[in-house]
Amino acid sequence: MAMASAMNGGGNGGAGVGGVMKRMGLLRVQYYCVMGAVAAAVVLATLRYMPAPATTSSTVASSGGTVRSAATADETAAAAAPGDGVERSKKKKYVWDGGEEEGRKKAAALGVVLFNFGDSNSDTGGVAAVMGIHIAPPEGRAYFHHPTGRLSDGRVILDFICESLNTHHLSPFMRPLGSDYSNGVNFAIAGSTAIPGDTTFSLDVQLDQFIFFKERCLESIERGEDAPIDSKGFENALYTMDIGHNDLMGVLHLPYDKILPKLPPIVAEIKKAIETLHKNDARKFWIHGTGALGCLPQKLATRKDEDGGLDEHGCITKINNVAKKFNELLSETCDDLRLQFTDSTIVFVDMFAIKYDLVANHTKYGIEKPLMTCCGHGGPPYNYDPKTSCMINDKDLCKLGEKFISWDGVHFTDAANGIVASKVISGEFSIPRIKLTTSVVRPKKSKDSRL
Repeated sequence: MAMASAMNGGGNGGAGVGGVMKRMGLLRVQYYCVMGAVAAAVVLATLRYMPAPATTSSTVASSGGTVRSAATADETAAAAAPGDGVERSKKKKYVWDGGEEEGRKKAAALGVVLFNFGDSNSDTGGVAAVMGIHIAPPEGRAYFHHPTGRLSDGRVILDFICESLNTHHLSPFMRPLGSDYSNGVNFAIAGSTAIPGDTTFSLDVQLDQFIFFKERCLESIERGEDAPIDSKGFENALYTMDIGHNDLMGVLHLPYDKILPKLPPIVAEIKKAIETLHKNDARKFWIHGTGALGCLPQKLATRKDEDGGLDEHGCITKINNVAKKFNELLSETCDDLRLQFTDSTIVFVDMFAIKYDLVANHTKYGIEKPLMTCCGHGGPPYNYDPKTSCMINDKDLCKLGEKFISWDGVHFTDAANGIVASKVISGEFSIPRIKLTTSVVRPKKSKDSRL
């Protein structure tokens, strides 16, 4: 659990980057070369001998090729992806609103495929696998009943999205055992940034990993071999992105007027990623903005004079203003891309509005202490100590079943992620207003479409 705070999110110099991510930055280049070579061998072997998917074309469509991004001159071959661990048949499934059921059935019939790019908010075990980190209980206690590599007591938002589409949780690309790529891949790694070079698995590296995976699939099919996803699967897949939080964490120590010029380059990298994916036949994009970072117990417990005052709900105004400005720029970028790529569906989700509502209207959701950490130290008001990790026998660990927003001071609990996910999927906070299930099952649009 000591690594949970370290993975909370920042670029270099941010309060969220410490511990494990600092050690990642210090690993020798030779280590990555060896790891890359071994990983490439694993993924090729896994793809070769994996059981065939429900529908696999015998030939590669002419439009099914891959296009490299500009950042791929220095290749970083990546490893294979695994599953979430053993799923127990007695697990209670999250119950969604009845209005989603028709979309779920259609999505399941189509054989849903998702590809996710991001950081710890959607990491389903990637960083634990690639770094060989043993994450101990109480991580995972609320749903999986054992640690899975997620920085939560249960599921992340991406897991709920998969469940809403009646497909299993996405396997992380970097874990070589128990992998199931039949419904896509999760490339998210905790601590990752949108800006290249700030972290080992920044967004451009995740894109390279996707292209590597796609090429291996299509090459296998071309040779008459089995592959988990064919060219149509890549074309019809939903591409989700939840990244940029760590970049923001890395600049929050600056004065507000110095932070603002740092935001456009972050958004530019996300735009570049969408453009690269579009060149590689992606047509359905689901882009998450950042949340209410000024309401995180980690930030509140370590607040400095330069962070400024608190708003009426006890959150740091300056930090939340940065988050809102970032979302504004990202939303405008999605608007521009929608005009540029008229053959695509590009949805922006206002995660700030969703997550801030959890704090502002916490009693509506049965949450008594919206700014307190469940798995932390120190007691009220925030129960967060950056120098101490959570232990399963800790006196300050909240009771199983109690509703908290924050699990470790940065990442959300299973309960909070479930609430957030239901709002994400509803389309109520999306631009354009479209349900996630609709974006997956909707037919291809004509060239003159403006959605």
